[in-house]
Amino acid sequence: MSRVNYDAMSNTELKQYFLKHRGDRAAFQAYLDRINQRPLRIIASPNDPDFDQKVQAAIRQKLEAARNNSSQHSDAALEQTDQ
Repeated sequence: MSRVNYDAMSNTELKQYFLKHRGDRAAFQAYLDRINQRPLRIIASPNDPDFDQKVQAAIRQKLEAARNNSSQHSDAALEQTDQ
């Protein structure tokens, strides 16, 4: 059995691999290590008077980024089928 190189995987690939191989504890640990390496981004403190607006803006940004990412993947898939 060959050893899986988690370091060579992108974050998305590692997540997908772990979800398909839930019994692979090394994959789970690699995924947790990646998550813990991400910088913690504080959007707003609970006492911030603009808390709701800041949280809603952050959610909109995340949704827009996901839409753009999904669109790019769809465009790439279409380009591959055209070739």
